[in-house]
Amino acid sequence: MAEQMRAVEISAHGGPEVLQVAARPMPVPEHGQVVIKVAWAGVNRPDALQRAGLYNPPPTASDLPGLEASGTIVAIGSGVSGWSVGDPVCALLPGGGYAEYVATPAAHCLPVPDGMGLKEAACLPETYFTVWSNVFTRGGLQAGERFLIHGGSSGIGTTAIQLANHFGARVFVTAGSEEKCTACRDLGAEVAINYKDADFVEFMKAQGGADLILDMVGGPYIQRNLNALADDGRLVQIAFLQGPKVELNMVQLMTRRLTMTGSTLRPQSDLAKARIAQDLREAVWPLLAAGRIGPVMDSEFPLEQASAAHARMESSGHIGKIVLEVAGG
Repeated sequence: MAEQMRAVEISAHGGPEVLQVAARPMPVPEHGQVVIKVAWAGVNRPDALQRAGLYNPPPTASDLPGLEASGTIVAIGSGVSGWSVGDPVCALLPGGGYAEYVATPAAHCLPVPDGMGLKEAACLPETYFTVWSNVFTRGGLQAGERFLIHGGSSGIGTTAIQLANHFGARVFVTAGSEEKCTACRDLGAEVAINYKDADFVEFMKAQGGADLILDMVGGPYIQRNLNALADDGRLVQIAFLQGPKVELNMVQLMTRRLTMTGSTLRPQSDLAKARIAQDLREAVWPLLAAGRIGPVMDSEFPLEQASAAHARMESSGHIGKIVLEVAGG
């Protein structure tokens, strides 16, 4: 392998234009790690937040953006078993996915599902790790429950719709256009609410309230989410597109026995992420291999056009996942 590789770095904090192609040293696998020759890299909102200076990577992580990728293992560190050079994988990354090569813990790799290409596989880790851990592990979603997903047409949303529908929940979503609402219904949502035309709180109250809400909006949605929950309902917060600071009336929390929780994926321990990977391999990867569920693809850009990919994502016009082609395949 060459000593240098192409990568997209954040030249300064700012808009999409600060993403610049640069030469970086090749990563070397540490204990427990593998190095992947990247074929495709997923584009996610945390990448844009990092670019804007609002989401710093962990101290031990690469400063390059990119939290998921697919490709082929080309080097293996000490203490790694179960993987071989040449294995096609997709992986959750601590950072560094916008590059020709990336190092990541071997325990955060998953095989490319049977019948799926590397492009589609690059869309799996960040969203499936996030949805599984927050909706099913933390949120405790059960068959028959009413589940409200905000941002139903996002990568997270389209994944959550399919998984919740498969496991027997009643799925409700919010989205911002009729095109997005239609896409959500086609994936298995029972009802898609255009938040520009209808009040999701009143709608969910008429249904008996949501048993679980997955929210990435925050801001004024937080109080509205509490109002929309059924007694004993749960709110899981995974992002704050409209801000994290609000004034809340917490009486409902006590009188209606509500639960508020949430998480971010990137700062969690390697062990915690490895456990999520194992859960996915057992419960979800067979569904992907069987074609029962799958990633919804919006668009693809070459690595050199990462700035255009970020602009597409931040326009909020996308439905599903955006990916960068690094080596293809």
